[in-house]
Amino acid sequence: MKTALPNLAPALLVPALLASGGAVAAPMTLADYLALSGPPPSATFAYGSAPSQFAELFRPAGPGPFPVVVLVHGGCWTVEYGGISQMHNVAGALAARGIAVWNVEYRRADEEGGGYPGTYLDMNAALDKLAAEAPAHQLDTSRIVALGHSAGGQLVQWIAGRSRIAASSPLFQPSPLPVREVISLGGLADLRNEQALIKTSCGRELAQLAGRPSASRPDIFADTNAAELMPNGSRTLLVTGELDTISPPRAAHDYAARARAAGDRAEVVILPGASHYDEIAASSPAWKLILPLIENALGMAR
Repeated sequence: MKTALPNLAPALLVPALLASGGAVAAPMTLADYLALSGPPPSATFAYGSAPSQFAELFRPAGPGPFPVVVLVHGGCWTVEYGGISQMHNVAGALAARGIAVWNVEYRRADEEGGGYPGTYLDMNAALDKLAAEAPAHQLDTSRIVALGHSAGGQLVQWIAGRSRIAASSPLFQPSPLPVREVISLGGLADLRNEQALIKTSCGRELAQLAGRPSASRPDIFADTNAAELMPNGSRTLLVTGELDTISPPRAAHDYAARARAAGDRAEVVILPGASHYDEIAASSPAWKLILPLIENALGMAR
């Protein structure tokens, strides 16, 4: 049985972000993020033939079964801003807590085959591969959280709604692996309503992320927009740095309101003094606030 979600009122979280000496830690920059590193994975698995179609397993020491975090990196859907290697810092920290991590690489919008539909097909294939490999590695896929940062937040929020995609869509996946717990760190998930933000923050055109309309697919958001694949029975935690300018707190609150209006559970957590990059760094003071959210979503008693 899952423990109750702790009181997450932002004002109560400020003390956790205080560094020694009483000063608030400086928010991380893009350069700080790109310098992140961590331990190597336990194993790597290809789920397709393209160079970017693989996932890394970070398996904790000892016998399982282990709860699983599906970790999806950001980077504005482009190869320019790092990706899977920066996630090693968080993956290593989670594995040290007894949590297995399925760290997903995927074809990005500026890679051959990426964008629509390729990036979404990669998410489907990566989760199929996880389901296939789970028994051999003692991974408990009944206890699973999808954790995504920035563009990866959009993808994990989309994962939760896959079961609502029509069979006529290229993205349709019969009997997808259920993911009911989602944590989106500075996610940019509402493609329809946040077009201007996605353009200013990432320079992405919606055609790259959602394709172009056609006679058979007049609404490009019907199978790509997480905000319209609800209700899907998921709970989404939208975690955003107070100083995040890529995906500001306003976007998290707006998405949560849409999710709740549709009938799903959604809550917003604001990280005081944190930037867009603190959200995904195990070395950041913000991690002390994020880790309990992950463990709570996995039903881990501490």
